Amino acid sequence: MERVLEPEVMDSLEEAIEYDAMDFTEINTAFAEEAIALAPTEYALVLDAGTGTSRIPILMCQMRSQWQIIAIDLAESMLQIASHHIKQAGLQSQIRLELVDAKHLPYADRQFDLVVSNSLIHHLPDPLSFFSEIKRVLKPNGGIFLRDLFRPADEATMNALVDSIGKEYNEHQKKLFRDSLNAALTLDEVKQLISLVDLQGVEIYQSSDRHWTAKRCWSHEN
Repeated sequence: MERVLEPEVMDSLEEAIEYDAMDFTEINTAFAEEAIALAPTEYALVLDAGTGTSRIPILMCQMRSQWQIIAIDLAESMLQIASHHIKQAGLQSQIRLELVDAKHLPYADRQFDLVVSNSLIHHLPDPLSFFSEIKRVLKPNGGIFLRDLFRPADEATMNALVDSIGKEYNEHQKKLFRDSLNAALTLDEVKQLISLVDLQGVEIYQSSDRHWTAKRCWSHEN
């Protein structure tokens, strides 16, 4: 199936509220647990690209009280809700929200110990620039944890996945999911992009019936 792009930024407050209301607790917790395992247990500076409403950075900081996370998004409405969640969790000293384009990061070279991103890449028309920026801002042996949907091979697989998400999702939410699957990369496309920017030592694999993961463990050689 050919890739069909969806809007890069979901920036109406209504959409952000609807997105935030969807229950991804189990998925987010699994992501946070796997991500923190890839970096030092003591202090780390982490970039979360496409933070959305910052559910994942909150979970990560609750598990790692020494960490600092810069959480970025291009959607002001998402960051507005994220700010509320961070204040509720009392994590304003650990998580800094910034309105930033992940394709053009305003950060220094080799600044971060870990870069994480959940479900951002399918929104990007040309993800190569994002992968290039990851390599630039990450310390040479820094950790990487990226996860996103992958594009199904055919319409039948797509329909089965959309039908599987449950009756608790309304028709609009199911349409958003279908649009995201259409906009997602294939596993081979992800491997090619990571190879093009020469990110070394990254393990890339299918991690569920709909997700791919790319990860690399932080190394003491930094």
